[in-house]
Amino acid sequence: MRYMLFLLALLVAPMAHAGQQFPLADARPNPQTTPGAIDPRVTQHNLGETICRWGGYTRSVRPPEGYTERLKRRQVRAMYGYGHRLGAFEEDHLISLELGGSPTSPRNLWPEPHKVRGGWGSYAKDRLENRLHNMVCHGELSLRQAQHVIATDWIQAYKQYIGPAPNPNPMRWQRPGE
Repeated sequence: MRYMLFLLALLVAPMAHAGQQFPLADARPNPQTTPGAIDPRVTQHNLGETICRWGGYTRSVRPPEGYTERLKRRQVRAMYGYGHRLGAFEEDHLISLELGGSPTSPRNLWPEPHKVRGGWGSYAKDRLENRLHNMVCHGELSLRQAQHVIATDWIQAYKQYIGPAPNPNPMRWQRPGE
């Protein structure tokens, strides 16, 4: 009986956090470990050949899923301990690939919760990344400024460039947990 209770606890513990909303403090990465890092191959002068080119720049530089999954596993354990489902997080680039962020630097990757109190989870940040990318590619914001605002305080940048309240839902092309 004790063994069955142990097995049940192992199965239920990860599920306990499935619908959990993380505290607002978890919406931003620790600036000591994840200050953001840029890809030096992307500059203001080559936007048309890199992040603003037609045909999917990010696909050409995105690291293999195995790399980001291993990193996410290590980071979630270090930051949150055991008992959290990895699916509750996205291994996110603080400075997104579409803004010239480093694809593989651990200083630019962190386990961002999908659901954060107030709606400030990964899906809201994805909307900001798209907005800043469009502004950079249309000459409305410099690459350096976009990188700075998202790395410094992405929630404040969201409020400045999109609006005061986040949209916490996945975008049409995303599946929940992605």
